[in-house]
Amino acid sequence: MRLCSIASGSSGNCIYVGSERAHVLVDVGISGKRIEQGLNSLDLTGKDIDGILITHEHSDHIKGLGVIARRYQVPIYTTGGTVDAMQRSSSLGKMPEGIFHEIREDEPFTIKDLTINPFTTPHDAAQPVGYRFECGSQSVGIATDLGKYTEYIVEHLQNLDALLLEANHDIRMLQVGKYPYYLKQRILGDRGHLSNENAGRLLCRLLHDNLKAVFLGHLSQENNYEELAYETVCSEVTLGDNPYKSRDFKIQVAKRDCISEVITV
Repeated sequence: MRLCSIASGSSGNCIYVGSERAHVLVDVGISGKRIEQGLNSLDLTGKDIDGILITHEHSDHIKGLGVIARRYQVPIYTTGGTVDAMQRSSSLGKMPEGIFHEIREDEPFTIKDLTINPFTTPHDAAQPVGYRFECGSQSVGIATDLGKYTEYIVEHLQNLDALLLEANHDIRMLQVGKYPYYLKQRILGDRGHLSNENAGRLLCRLLHDNLKAVFLGHLSQENNYEELAYETVCSEVTLGDNPYKSRDFKIQVAKRDCISEVITV
């Protein structure tokens, strides 16, 4: 399996997951041109994509969906609530007939040799999910837009080979920043976004000897920066109640404006 972030951040998200036979995108919240460029750097084109999985309907996750769907007729997999919310949005334009495939939380489905398990995420969207992918004995997970983490989420992210995990904001930067009070409260709330500290604490629950790589994703442009997210998460891991140090794992930040390293597991 391969995991690669084409773009990750509060301004737009697009993640590639692939196996020997299947190629999928999780979210397409960037322009069609940038999606194409990212795929080209992986020696792929939009014609190679077997499915687009949407986590939820916010624009930084679906901005390029209309363009890509119309151009390539790629099947779109997401929850019924997300489909309804997207169809009420005028930003996507007219979508091809029959392109949406409704999925349900905790009901695995397959795309070629990939088995995909959607799980509920606590976020202020219609019916948001994260995704766990499995192919043979390998597995990768994507968990962003989490207001908090629960035992349920910990359970769904156990024993992964690679993980893309939200580290959205530094709490202090957010509190003293320019955002209006209601927006600060939304981000800090149980249906908002995961702070650097909480990302580190969640990661401590997920560490195991065979975890090969961790991407820190969905960083806020205004309330975080790469070095701070990285150092905070690493500190939580090293000082946390677990037998590991951060240097035991490949931890890196997924960038908003360029493609990441490709992780092969």
